[in-house]
Amino acid sequence: MPRLTIEGVGDFEVPEGKRLVLALGDNAGIDQLHACGGNGRCTTCRVEFLEGEPLKMTVAEKNTLQSRELSGVRLSCQILCDHDMTVRVISRLVGSGREDCGHRPEEQIHPQPVEWTEEEPG
Repeated sequence: MPRLTIEGVGDFEVPEGKRLVLALGDNAGIDQLHACGGNGRCTTCRVEFLEGEPLKMTVAEKNTLQSRELSGVRLSCQILCDHDMTVRVISRLVGSGREDCGHRPEEQIHPQPVEWTEEEPG
């Protein structure tokens, strides 16, 4: 099982292929935001990778990050836990002013069909 390390929180084993946004909440107990329900549209689920940044990115993630002119962050709703990774959580419910984290994302990456970019992130 992949190991998810969260800066300042701890290390967690997560099931292979689990969405990072779900692993943050389910396995690590982090109040990670996901206002759009994990569809790669809102950027509230963003994290910073300290180690193990995935080498591939969905087209939805790439387009959303480009349209919002964001760099140095990734959308946890568009990432699968398929290897060890270390992240800094930067978008939490605490201090956000929101009522809740958002509608629980589905188990599979959305939007469907999932398309991967040909270029590496960054």
